[in-house]
Amino acid sequence: MRGALRGRGRGRAAMATFFGEVVAAPSRAGVDDDEEEAAGEALEETPEDREIRRRVEEKREVAVRWALPAGEAAPGVAPEPLPCSRFVVAVGHNAAAFLSSFILDSTCWEVVGAVKLWNEWCRTSNTTNVLPTDSFCLFYRLISDPTVLLCQCSCYVAEDQQFQWLEKVFGHIRKEGLQVTILSTCPVADYKTQESTLTLPSPFLKALKTKEFKEQVCCPLLEQPNIVRDLPAAVLSYCQVWQIPAVLYQCYTDVIKLDTVTIEAFKPLLSSETLKNLVKDVSESTKSLKKLLTTNENHNNIYI
Repeated sequence: MRGALRGRGRGRAAMATFFGEVVAAPSRAGVDDDEEEAAGEALEETPEDREIRRRVEEKREVAVRWALPAGEAAPGVAPEPLPCSRFVVAVGHNAAAFLSSFILDSTCWEVVGAVKLWNEWCRTSNTTNVLPTDSFCLFYRLISDPTVLLCQCSCYVAEDQQFQWLEKVFGHIRKEGLQVTILSTCPVADYKTQESTLTLPSPFLKALKTKEFKEQVCCPLLEQPNIVRDLPAAVLSYCQVWQIPAVLYQCYTDVIKLDTVTIEAFKPLLSSETLKNLVKDVSESTKSLKKLLTTNENHNNIYI
């Protein structure tokens, strides 16, 4: 496996140390008994502290709501895991906008689920009529082939929420025959290279894959000692643990806002085995992208 992968979260999402990363365990050497006892007294929880912690944990609970057509699950009975051959996860505004512009079509896809969560950086809404800059996480199913699922995740999933997200999303999807593709972006300043990042042709794509992924990737593999973080790393880690073929395409960019050039940097993926038969008409895709960015610009101007 090229590159190093760090899943930031709890449970399996934090078990991404199989690519050569060495994590040092905390040491208690040099702490005498008096200091340890004093620290224990200082950390002892009061009933009020426990109640506050309980309320915070409850508020930070990740809720995944699946809105499947009537008749697919009997009332009061948990729905069966969805059969899924391809699952495409776009994390971040630019990756989500790429799916909106080049893949999603209101006549071909239906919303089948949404994630509701709250943390210090975002609060998702209940609506499915979202703007590009909104915080949201929606799941779509291809009407002509219900085994194809897409996820647009423009909300920040905190470290302590990633394991919940993974368990509740992948717990509703059959793992047999599943292949996962992840799209994400990060600052080009995070890319580690012996060259100056100022000379790099930003934006550019790099790929990181699980051992089970056998298809040809659409860009160079991520080199060591680079790492990936947050939800993209957690999803790839989960797939590595469960031996699911998966590939992450990470776009390194010097623009942090919604940006045409960054969105179009994902276009090489349209020829991949996963996406090539899902692509909309190119001319229509270009119109969709312009409309998306115009809507976003108009929305931002309202608050200037």
